[in-house]
Parts: sequence; C-alpha cells; structure tokens
Amino acid sequence: MRTQVAIVGAGPAGLLLGALLHKAGIDNVVVEQRSAAYVLGRIRAGVLEPGTVGLLQQAGVAQRLHAEGLPHDGFEMAFGATRLRINLQALVGQQVTVYGQTEVTRDLMEQRSAAGLPTVYEAQQVQPHDTASSRPSVTWRDASGAEQRLHADFIAGCDGFHGVCRATLPAAAVQTFEKVYPFGWLGLLSDTPPVHHELIYGSSQRGFTLASMRSATRSRYYLQCRLDDDLARWTDQAFWAELRLRLPPDAAAHLVTGPAIEKSIAPLRSFVAEPMRFGRLFLAGDAAHIVPPTGAKGLNLAAADVGLLARCLAEFYAGTGAARSAAIDSYSQRALARVWKAERFSWWLTSLMHDFSPHEAQGGAFNARMQQAEFDYLCSSVAAQTALAENYVGLPLLT
Repeated sequence: MRTQVAIVGAGPAGLLLGALLHKAGIDNVVVEQRSAAYVLGRIRAGVLEPGTVGLLQQAGVAQRLHAEGLPHDGFEMAFGATRLRINLQALVGQQVTVYGQTEVTRDLMEQRSAAGLPTVYEAQQVQPHDTASSRPSVTWRDASGAEQRLHADFIAGCDGFHGVCRATLPAAAVQTFEKVYPFGWLGLLSDTPPVHHELIYGSSQRGFTLASMRSATRSRYYLQCRLDDDLARWTDQAFWAELRLRLPPDAAAHLVTGPAIEKSIAPLRSFVAEPMRFGRLFLAGDAAHIVPPTGAKGLNLAAADVGLLARCLAEFYAGTGAARSAAIDSYSQRALARVWKAERFSWWLTSLMHDFSPHEAQGGAFNARMQQAEFDYLCSSVAAQTALAENYVGLPLLT
C-alpha cells in the first residue's frame, strides 16, 4: 500500500487532518489501533473556539455543528460568593460554540466513510519506520495476524499522549516539559438540563467546580477531587450533593439531577514535547502536548496543529525546489509558538480556580490571598477581562 500522508490515530485530530488534506487533493490513509466504536465512545471536551469551527467549515463538516451547536457569547466565574461574567462578544467580538468532541468525531467519521477514504481500525502493533529517511512507512498486523505495510511521503502522529509515534523516537531527540497537578477532575455526564445557559467556572473552599453542557438537555459537570480518589465512593447522590454545595446558591437552586450516563476521574497535567517534527514524522495534538482541561484548549490546540500541518503539506506538494520544504521545515516552530501560549493560559486559569491548600506545606495562606487578589483584579479591570477573553476564544491560527 502507498499514500502521500499516513495518519496514525483516528481521533478528531487525525480525522480532521485527513479531511483537510483530502480537500487539498492530498491522498491519505488513517490507521487506528482501536475500534471505531471505542473512538466514538470517548467522552471529551465540548467548547470549540471560532478558529476550530472555521477549520471544520473548511473541511466541510460543520453542517450539524451549526444546526445543533450552542453559541455562547460569554461564561461566568464564581469565586466564593462573587460572580463575574466574561462577556466575550463585548470584549473581543467573538463567541465560542458548545458542541461535544464526540459529535465532532462522528461528523468527521461519517464524512470520511461517505467519501470512501481509507481508514484502518483495530490495527495491532502499529509502528512507524524510517522516519528520518525520504521513504517512511507504517506497519501493523490485521485481524488475521498478517503484517501490513503502508509506504508514505510523510507520517502524521495524531495518536494521543500514550500513542506509539512519540514513543518510538530516540529519547535524545525529544525534550519534554511537564507539570503534574496534585488533584484530578471527577466528571459526570447526565441527560438533564444545564444548571445555567452559560458555563460556570467556580472556586470555593470545597474546591473547583465546572458546570458545563453538551446540549440544551445534556449536562456535563466536574468536581475537583483527590488524584487517588476512589470512583466507587462517588455515587450519583454523593456527586449531586457535593456539586450543590460548590455551586453559587442561585445556580444550585436550579440544579436538576438524574442518573449518570458516564462518570470518571481524570488527572490534570501540562505537557509539551519539542520539537514536533522528526524527519518525515510530524506530531500533532495530544501526541505532542497536553493541557489541563480548565481552559478548554485540548481539542482546540489539536485542531490548530492539524490546520497548520495541512497547510504546510499543501504548500510542499504545490511548491518546487527549495520552496517545497520551507513550510514543513517551519511547522514545529510555528506550532509550538501557539502551543506554549495556550499552555500558559491553561496553567494560569488552573492556578487561579483550584484549591491547592491541601498540597502546600508552606505558603498555602499566601497563595489563597493571591488567588483572591487576582480575581478581584479581574473584576475591576476591563483590560484583564479582555486578555482573558482573547485567550478563551483562542489566539489566531498560524496557517
């Protein structure tokens, strides 16, 4: 088998890259270790930046998003008894769209299937080869155990934090930066109306909470919890009771409870691998970086990566001579410039809104005062709110 771009990973990053490359007339094959049902079953983020929406439009998969997505002109922050609304539309003239990552993935899958584009699911022992040469390839074993090999001009590693692409690189070739937070997020998805028409990010003495949604009838809530917490102790009743205590009282009064569709605990970490290109192998999305979910940057950063990568590859195939390689040579540097700004924002918002006191032997009281001062400054400064809004809707895409 041969193609121009072999894409490892059929999550939203890999599928969006495939769709953008197809629009540009570039052949590609997607290879995924999991089943399509497993990929669709992953519960992830749901806040899309306008840049991400634009890329989905460019890929031709935004019809259902526009019909069913929820445009949000702002969001709320609650710090103790004080609430602050960040008016995105008034501050920066933009909005975000609430549309679940599962639905983005479904739209991309259906489009790829309808177009007859090749996708290999349940590929075992996936392995990239010869990425430093001009003839890289990807191998895997099919359901019968037979080895398959896909030759390509380039390989795009869109296979996530635990994927094989970054793991196969020599340790000396990759520099990693990581911060692991001492707490996690307990998340619950339910078919209940949201507690509020916009997201509420809350900080209280009991810890952080996020009241979010996937639609007008499906809610997604999160509670800060211990990293080693036992999910079994969090019955639905226990979750709803704790959420009610952490929400602002007027919001808690509108809380509608119901059985959980999904419940899980996710750790929080910041992670960046540099560079994001190794010969003919490119990393994109979670394969190259992780952000805490506080700022809703994970899926949006992945989309920005593959939007840039698709443009670089299109310029390569359209160019001649030295100009052919100029775009792909710049991919890593340009992508990382945006990645680090998003990492900064996610780190800042996480640091502001979470309770660190159980994990700080010294300085806990000081840090709590700093959080309060930071929030007070946000409340009093339009400039500070504008900076927050600018980062929340997403910095300009580097395409």
